[in-house]
Amino acid sequence: MKITPDIIRNELIGLDAKVAKSNNPSLERFTGTVLNETRNTVVLLRDGKEKNIIKDISIFHFTLQDGTVLEIDGKLLVGRPEDRAKKRIRRIW
Repeated sequence: MKITPDIIRNELIGLDAKVAKSNNPSLERFTGTVLNETRNTVVLLRDGKEKNIIKDISIFHFTLQDGTVLEIDGKLLVGRPEDRAKKRIRRIW
C-alpha cells in the first residue's frame, strides 16, 4: 500500500488504534477501536469502556484492514472529520 498524505483524509472510525506517545503519560500505550471522532478528540473503546483521547497532544498508531500500521501525529487530525476530508494537505517530502 502506498502511504501518502491522503491517508489523513480517510475515515478512522472502526480502525484499531494505539496512543504511541502523549503529553499525558496516563494515555500512552492505550489501545482500542475508534468508536467516534470529534473536532479535538478520538473516542477509543476497550473492554466496553470509552476513553476520550485529545488529538493535539498525542501520536497515534492506526492499523488498517490490510494490517498496515500508520503513525500519525494527532495535530494533523485536528478538525471535524467531514472538513478534514476536504482539506488540502501539503506534502513535506
